[in-house]
Amino acid sequence: MDHAGYMRKALAEAEKAYALGEVPVGAIVVVGGEIIGRGHNLRETLKDSTAHAEILALREAAGRLGDWRLNGSTVYSTIEPCPMCAGALVQFRVKALVYGVADPKAGAVDSVIDVVRQPCFNHQVEVVAGVLEEDCRAIIRSFFRKLREKKVAGEMAELVEGARLEIE
Repeated sequence: MDHAGYMRKALAEAEKAYALGEVPVGAIVVVGGEIIGRGHNLRETLKDSTAHAEILALREAAGRLGDWRLNGSTVYSTIEPCPMCAGALVQFRVKALVYGVADPKAGAVDSVIDVVRQPCFNHQVEVVAGVLEEDCRAIIRSFFRKLREKKVAGEMAELVEGARLEIE
C-alpha cells in the first residue's frame, strides 16, 4: 500500500472521532506493511488531554510489539502533530511521519516548531507532508464549520427564548 492508501486508513480513524463529536484527527502506525496501531482523538470522551490520535495509536502499537521502541515504524496522521505528539514520535523511535495537513497554530513538525528533526536529540524522524492534504483539510473544516453553526444556533435559541420570556 502507498502513502495515500495508508492515509485513507488514518482518515477512517478521523471519521470515527468526527462521529463522536471529537476533533477529527486520525492516526495509524505501520510496520512492515502491517497496521499495528490505530487511534482517533478521544480527549472529550475520555476527559484526557493526552488522548490524541497519535498517542493512542503509538500506545496500541507498542502494546502489540511488546516494546516501547517502534524502530522501523511509520506513523500516518491526518494533521501535523502537536508538540506532545511530535515528542512522542521521537521518544517511541518512530522512523517516519507522514501527515496530511499542516497545523499553523500548533504544528510541531513544520509550522510552528520542529521537534522531530532536532539534531540535539538522539533520534530524528523522517517527514513526508501533504499526503491527501485536501481530504484531511476538508474533514477538519467540516467539523469546525458545524461546530460554529451549532454554537450560533444555540445562541439564537437562547435569544429567542429570552425574548419570549420578556413578552410573557
